[in-house]
Amino acid sequence: MTETGKKWYVLRSVSGKENKVKEYLESEIEKTDLGKYVSQVLIPTEKTYIVRAGKKVLQERPYLPGYVLIEAELIGDVVHELKSINFVIGFLPNTDNPQPLRDSEVKRILGTMDELDEMADEMDMNYYVGENVKVTSGPFSSFVGEVQEVNEERMKLKVMVKIFGRESLLELGYMQVEKE
Repeated sequence: MTETGKKWYVLRSVSGKENKVKEYLESEIEKTDLGKYVSQVLIPTEKTYIVRAGKKVLQERPYLPGYVLIEAELIGDVVHELKSINFVIGFLPNTDNPQPLRDSEVKRILGTMDELDEMADEMDMNYYVGENVKVTSGPFSSFVGEVQEVNEERMKLKVMVKIFGRESLLELGYMQVEKE
């Protein structure tokens, strides 16, 4: 995982500017000899669904806002060069001598990122029994029904809709419905 002498460190950045910091770091690595000392720049992100204008949209956002992880060997002026990059506040912890992350912390953070990538289908929406929803995909799209049962583990709903004047129970995924 790490090359000899290189360890993982946490750079504090201005919140919301993590991608800019990563861009600046990568350009400095290419232009200068910083590439000898910094091998990886990582922004821990998670994928979530948000509702924008009535549509579910997949969005990637940092799950540790204001922090950028770097794998580096901090010798000589490398610390000063990293701190002088735009939107970088400093290292974590805020000392003159940056402390590397423990291997267990690195594994946990990288493992959490893998876990979050696998859970990309999970949504930030909650459905409740008795709530009206509109079917958005499948043969019953544009039908409106009432939620009868919610299974959060499987992200499934049982929805009662009227088809030709007769009530029918449908089992639908979270991605197949939207709140009315």
